[in-house]
This record gives sequence, structure tokens and C-alpha cells, in this order.
Amino acid sequence: MTVIQQFQALHQANELLFLGNAWDVPSARALEKSGFQAIGTTSWGIAHSLGYSDGEKIDFDLHLAVIKRIVEQVSIPVSADIESGYGEDAATIIEHVLRTAETGVAGINLEDSLKKSTGMRDIALHGELLGQIRTALDHNGFANFYINARIDTYFQKADPLQETIERAKVYVECGASGIFVPRVKEETDIRTIAAQVAAPLNVLSLPGLTDGKLLREWGVKRLSFGNFLYDKTVAFLESSAGQLYQSTDTSSLFQP
Repeated sequence: MTVIQQFQALHQANELLFLGNAWDVPSARALEKSGFQAIGTTSWGIAHSLGYSDGEKIDFDLHLAVIKRIVEQVSIPVSADIESGYGEDAATIIEHVLRTAETGVAGINLEDSLKKSTGMRDIALHGELLGQIRTALDHNGFANFYINARIDTYFQKADPLQETIERAKVYVECGASGIFVPRVKEETDIRTIAAQVAAPLNVLSLPGLTDGKLLREWGVKRLSFGNFLYDKTVAFLESSAGQLYQSTDTSSLFQP
């Protein structure tokens, strides 16, 4: 079974797919060692770990090099967060998706937000882009590659539910494998989206939205935690460094 087939199978199983989010090789290895069955990269974590802010501020080649190193160092499927595709035109985005697939990842997250301006891509145009990406993947040996279509309505719209469902249906019809709706939080919204969209629903863990077993009952198929493990790790590092400096005592480094 190929890594792409493995990743597909995880979305088709009865259990919730709990996806760990990594930003470098040590974090990816830690997630794999802990038992996670698949990893998703976090664009926020990769960018911030290299001194950039999120939002496609990091050079795509540098971002891709980190993804490639992660793939090479773990044996479980990896899905790459490539934000909105690091391009303003379809040809560039498709090229970047193919280059990402060539690293050995099993899938991608692709957003419908605009990066050079405010707002979101037109629904029909983004659906057309997803269709072109699917065709390019199929024609280049990446059949069944997982396209997780991220829908940013809950970041950008005052009343996002109906547009979320509309976008999701178009994206799936055009070739998306699943949908990712970050910031959705209410049970009624989650249940409605899951019931009306014929594709696996991925949500982002938030305060008050943490119980994977409960989310599975609501219809969620995939749960991820984005940049939050990265943020917690950096906070721990800063706190530990502060304690070391204040105490001028390194004994804490040798305590279990």
C-alpha cells in the first residue's frame, strides 16, 4: 500500500483521524513515536521557527525543503499545509502542488483565502482551480492524492454557515477529497456541515473544542491542532530559559 493509499484509508476508517501537526524533524519524530498515524505540517510553525510570520511570507522553496525533510525522516503519511498555494495564478499554484507531491507527501491543505489582498477566492474560480489541480495530479502519477480544501468563511464572514456548505459542495464536486473548516465551533454548525457535505470534515481544535470522541459523534472525521503545539513548545522553552537565567543553576536540566 502506498503512502497515498494509507492516508486515504485513514479517512475511510470508522475512527476519527487525529492528525498531529509538526514544524520540523524533531516534532515530526516525536508525534510518530507517540503513536500518531499521520502528520500534517503547520505553515505557522514552519514559518515562525525560521523567523518569518505566517501568510506565505516565507520563500516557497525554503518551506518545501522543511516539508521534504519531515517526509524523509518519518514512516507515516504526511500532509503538507501550503496555505493558498504560494501563487497568484493557477499555473504557479498547480506547479507548487506538483512539486509538493513529489516530496512524498500523501496530501495537502489548500486555502481559499487571498494572500495579496483581503477576502476569499470566488467560489467558482476556486472550484475550477481545484479541478485543474486534481487533473494535474492524476496525470502525473498522483492518483487519489488527498486534497483537503480549507474553507476560511469562519475567519472572514459574519454569518458563515450557508456559504461554507455552498463552497464545500462545489469544492468536493470539483475534486477535493475532504474539507477543512477552521474556527467552526458550535455543535449545530458542525453537525450541519458534516450532514450536508459528502466528504470527510476536518476541524481545528480550539478552547472548548477538544474532545475527539465527542467530535466524532458530531460527524467530524479528522481533528488537527494546527500551530498550538508549536506555540506551547515555544512558551515552555522561553519559560525554561528564563528560569535558568534567573537561578544561574542548571540542575533543572537534569531532572526527569
